[in-house]
Amino acid sequence: MDNCCKHALLGHVTCLLVLAQLLTRATTEQFRVFGPSDPVVAAPGGEAILPCSLSPAVSVEKMELRWFRSRFSEAVFVYRDQQEQKQEQMAGYSGRTSLVKDQFHQGKAAVRIGNVQVSDRGMYVCFFRQGFFYEEAILELKVAGMGSVPEVHIKGTEDGGVCVVCSASGWYPKPQVHWRDSRGEKLPASSETHTEDAEGLFSMESTLVVRDRSLGSVTCSTFNPILGQEKAMAMFIPEPFFPQASPWMPAFAVSMTVMGLLVLGSGCFLRRERRARLQVHQERENLRHEQEELQKTKEHALKTMCSLQEELDRRKAAYMAAWRKAQLYADWRREHFQAWSVTLDPDTAHPILAISQDRRRVTWKDTTTCLDDLFCVLGMEGISSGRRYWEVEIRNGGSSKWILGVCWEDVEREGLYFESPEKGFWTVGRSNSGYWAYIDSGRASLSFRQAPQRVGVFVDYSEGDISFYNMSEMSHIFSFHEASFSGTLFPYFRLKSGDVSMILSSLEHDSEREEGEEKGRRRKGRKGRRGKRKRREKKGKRLFLPFLKESGNPPGEGLTPGSGVDSPPGEESPFLSHPGDALLP
Repeated sequence: MDNCCKHALLGHVTCLLVLAQLLTRATTEQFRVFGPSDPVVAAPGGEAILPCSLSPAVSVEKMELRWFRSRFSEAVFVYRDQQEQKQEQMAGYSGRTSLVKDQFHQGKAAVRIGNVQVSDRGMYVCFFRQGFFYEEAILELKVAGMGSVPEVHIKGTEDGGVCVVCSASGWYPKPQVHWRDSRGEKLPASSETHTEDAEGLFSMESTLVVRDRSLGSVTCSTFNPILGQEKAMAMFIPEPFFPQASPWMPAFAVSMTVMGLLVLGSGCFLRRERRARLQVHQERENLRHEQEELQKTKEHALKTMCSLQEELDRRKAAYMAAWRKAQLYADWRREHFQAWSVTLDPDTAHPILAISQDRRRVTWKDTTTCLDDLFCVLGMEGISSGRRYWEVEIRNGGSSKWILGVCWEDVEREGLYFESPEKGFWTVGRSNSGYWAYIDSGRASLSFRQAPQRVGVFVDYSEGDISFYNMSEMSHIFSFHEASFSGTLFPYFRLKSGDVSMILSSLEHDSEREEGEEKGRRRKGRKGRRGKRKRREKKGKRLFLPFLKESGNPPGEGLTPGSGVDSPPGEESPFLSHPGDALLP
């Protein structure tokens, strides 16, 4: 009997363990977060509800929920450990937010914002996390309110007609004002003013001068472009309000016309006489001025050449003394860094990643089964001194999620981890909500005029500086300054999701190509200057050439083409036009 009880108890324990594993596996399944496809619209002083839902629909009661603005730390509402975390909330939302929990078990949650303000408008991110897995969605809140009905009244006569005034208040955003006649046709307003009060609401006043007595009535309407609604008020203008014509006005107009013609004729005669007397005097003055201008032009040419050369030498010295502060452009910064041909290390690659035969390209082996996970690979060569840079081409990066940069040799890359300088990572990348730089306090948002398709990584080991550049437009992306390195740094590449691939550039071939292009530009510049010199000779403008030769510098000496950098503090751009070109007509 005891043996039977023991076997039955053992069977129950086994079943419970299996059931616990199944429940754990079910709770760690991945999910996606969705927000409303259209913007949420709320009126000033009212309330707004920002909903988000999960797919598949699972209970969110034990998850961490967070609504925030552009940065993770800008929390609007935080729900964790089944209760609200007010200490992480921004002060502007304190006492105005609450959580809608009635659909938690259907995978839906929402934040209610009360007493909506104009400053609440903009983009929001809802963040759902369960265990080590998280997802987020973006939604937009628009603030719009209908103000008062327009008030229309007659101000009086003006410019031969009747002046009608329309005013309204309490509108957001700024309303559109339209005047129409009794047939519904638009009338042009004489003036229109808008004012904004302390709460961000707009008031407007528009005036219309009606000269057509047959209109009878006019209508003033204010239109809210976000809500697509308007309010209107009509005003009837009686006939007696229009000014009466005076009988002496035609006679006065004729008299003024005749007087104007007499004055005009007298002025023409006097100007002709004066012009004849001045013509002889002007010819004499022209001869004297030509001689003076010739002498001044010669002196100005010498002074311009000297000042341009001095300014160019001064700016060159300033740039060479403070080149590390010039972060705006990458093509000039490359001159101080060693081009490094990076190859990928297959031994450090995740099994789902495919490394090309030349070890310069990483992509997915099977894009159909790619999930958002920690799929990364390191470079083969490490950096322990000096200044190095390399370039990475990102294909399909604008619609995918990826991270690249550098990391320590012995960083932890197993399990769930987040890239940050504190953990030994200096990286930038893209997620569903945009481009980011991963810093110790979270993420720093990045913006671009042109999405980066080619990223340059510059590592100054001795100075502790790691900078990233958008090589598509040669602009600065982000820099980590005064970093502390305690070992060898390795290039780091991570594919998160999407049909994305990274290709390492062969900088030796790129340098040869750029050198050839630079020689071609110099040949074209020399041909252009020779052509300008010939045209000056044909037009008889060769008087400046002796002074250019006396300056001691051949044309173009000391000028550096091409490299665009931002100036050190207090300096302007050093790349001036050719000194000889400043003298061309």
